[in-house]
Amino acid sequence: MEKNLLWGYRRPDGRIGIRNHVLILPTIVCATQAARNVTELVQGTVSFIHQHGCAQVGVDYDQTFRTYVGMGTNPNVYGVIVMGLGCETHQGRSVADEIAKCGKPVELVSIQDHGGTLAATAEAAKIAAQMVQDASALVKEPFDMGELIVATECGGSDACSGLSANPAVGYVSDRIVDRGGTAILAETTELIGAEHLLAERAVNDRVAQKVYQVIEAMESRAIHMGVDIRTGNPSPGNRKGGLTTLEEKSLGAAAKAGTRPLQELIDYAERPSEKGLVWMDTPGHDIEQLTGMVAGGAQIVLFTSGRGTPTGSPIAPVIKIATNTSMFEKMRENMDVNAGAIIEGTENLESVGERILNEIERTANGKLTKSEILKQHDFGIWRIGPTF
Repeated sequence: MEKNLLWGYRRPDGRIGIRNHVLILPTIVCATQAARNVTELVQGTVSFIHQHGCAQVGVDYDQTFRTYVGMGTNPNVYGVIVMGLGCETHQGRSVADEIAKCGKPVELVSIQDHGGTLAATAEAAKIAAQMVQDASALVKEPFDMGELIVATECGGSDACSGLSANPAVGYVSDRIVDRGGTAILAETTELIGAEHLLAERAVNDRVAQKVYQVIEAMESRAIHMGVDIRTGNPSPGNRKGGLTTLEEKSLGAAAKAGTRPLQELIDYAERPSEKGLVWMDTPGHDIEQLTGMVAGGAQIVLFTSGRGTPTGSPIAPVIKIATNTSMFEKMRENMDVNAGAIIEGTENLESVGERILNEIERTANGKLTKSEILKQHDFGIWRIGPTF
């Protein structure tokens, strides 16, 4: 791929977006329906359904707050209308003020302050209509791949995942890093058993030690619940697809990280502070890890699957990569790229990796992914504490 063939929207904080959404961000489950009402009225707006925003304390509160803000500040978002109820723990004003620090347009609408759902919906829709029109006037500018943060994920893995799509994504990860960009590896649950391989690639001892710390913490959570994490991972679908142990699954998942040094290990929904290969500490749950990486600033997601999945994001295009041709043919309406040719011997990792890079280019320049076309706006936050 040649340089400067990507086109995007430059944001006030200097970051580049490959989409130009107006996000209707509900800070509390009680406001999700009102937010959805706005998206049905105003073209160019997106939102999501969730159950968070109240009765959360401590680090659990902080993580949810960080995720809300990260979604609003993601460079794929032009502007944000924060919709709150008014009495919730995660106050809409606090979220709006934090998002506003990045310089983009932000407005707050409270259901209680505006006298109910219908009045709040009407007010938010009026604001959204003007915001969408302002967003449509922006002109794209060229940018290099080095400005991308690319999230990598695997879900519904099978025995082909570690042989085809995942190492092909690893090839892409290396190319992104070599161009000065950032690739995020996630799914701490599904790196258990392969952690030593990543620790060996850490840029320093501090990062290597943190690798083992997050793995131990993830296993300890299951132990404290009195369960073995391996009773649920691999999942029934993974087993049907030919995976037999968590360690086997982890070795395949780690292939998405390519071969470059591990620069840092960040918390859930945290924005990377380093360029290069970054590990975000997330669970293995597809929607929760996807949300965390997008909240961390990823503009685009590479998602491999052997069993097939419709998963998407409300603000970041998700490129679905099939590990085998049989599933790709069966689920063409959901899958974007077929890596099954590697299994069949008609292509190698490099050629499939180049096809994925070309798909990144086309998607960044406006091509819609299958999950975008189907409006698969999935969202879920990793909870780390009880509800009070």
